[in-house]
Amino acid sequence: MESSNVLVIGGGIAGLTAAHELAKLGIKVELVEKEPFLGGHAIQFTCKAVESCAKCGACMAEEKLSNVIHNENIVIHTGANLERISKNGRFNYNIRLNHNRIDQSKDTGYSASADAVIMATGFEPFDPVKKPYGYRVFKNVITNLDLERMLKINGVAIKPSDGLPPDKIAFVQCVGSRDSKLSHLWCSKICCASALRMARVIKTRKPETSITFFYIDIQGSGKDFEALYQTAKEDFRMIRAIPGDIYKTEGDRLKITCFDNLSKADAEEVYDMVVLSVAMIPGSGTKELAEMLGIIPCATGFVKSCEKDEIAGSGGVFVAGTAGGPLSIAESITHAVKTAWDVAKYLKTRDQGVKGSGGLW
Repeated sequence: MESSNVLVIGGGIAGLTAAHELAKLGIKVELVEKEPFLGGHAIQFTCKAVESCAKCGACMAEEKLSNVIHNENIVIHTGANLERISKNGRFNYNIRLNHNRIDQSKDTGYSASADAVIMATGFEPFDPVKKPYGYRVFKNVITNLDLERMLKINGVAIKPSDGLPPDKIAFVQCVGSRDSKLSHLWCSKICCASALRMARVIKTRKPETSITFFYIDIQGSGKDFEALYQTAKEDFRMIRAIPGDIYKTEGDRLKITCFDNLSKADAEEVYDMVVLSVAMIPGSGTKELAEMLGIIPCATGFVKSCEKDEIAGSGGVFVAGTAGGPLSIAESITHAVKTAWDVAKYLKTRDQGVKGSGGLW
């Protein structure tokens, strides 16, 4: 395996983890990331510790990043696009390196080959502009990812309209997931725990803040989630209903309307800021990349690993992290580690086949 090399597509936490695990085994890795920075969404997440570590995984992104940037077995390309990939014994591919996004004439490209490919293309957040919540229309309607970045940069929640801390915040869960109208029937898994932890950070730093959760049901994982949820029920108002509409009122405040299941009547209330917990959906380009690699995506649009040749001709293609479906940071890391070991086993088997019988292809 000393001469083997692997192409990792995607520089989020799964791609970083898989690349590092392979590099530790002496396998050469080429890591291609279309954005100008590494770390994906996770590198923008805030630490949610209050009295002690909240096990949110945000700190893991920086750790995984530091593992790869100076590793001699890993070649990194950011702001790079994979233009073509095909298989003829090995995987042959073309990369376009965009070193200057303003002056496209300075793009450069080259061709290379690899013995295996890992799709670590991650997820995209659902864009809630078509929902009746006023996102990108009302300044104080933001997403959970907007709040992640806000807390990481400022340390506190602030209203985009005036930069002042909100007194009343509403979290609306499952925006774009568990939605039959969109054919997004999956749970995005991380939204409930992440939102509850961010709300706890906000409440700890500004105790007088009033926080309400609108939800279908609360989903979470991890040994500490039940304790988190029990504390949340004491500190926050929990309303099992999904708002119908959000309207702007005086002073850039926001009126939420919903059906109250207890009173069996419509209800409305005014908030200073609304946080939409948006779904994890397949990353852009996932479908096109899957087609180049000979993979048929699942009905959800996410992809599954093909390391066992479940699809004819797809040997050597692997999937890591949320390219295969919603996962937490910790789950993405665990999945990427397993993927790296599966790749290593595949390469070893392939090498033995080449030496013993002239090749498996």
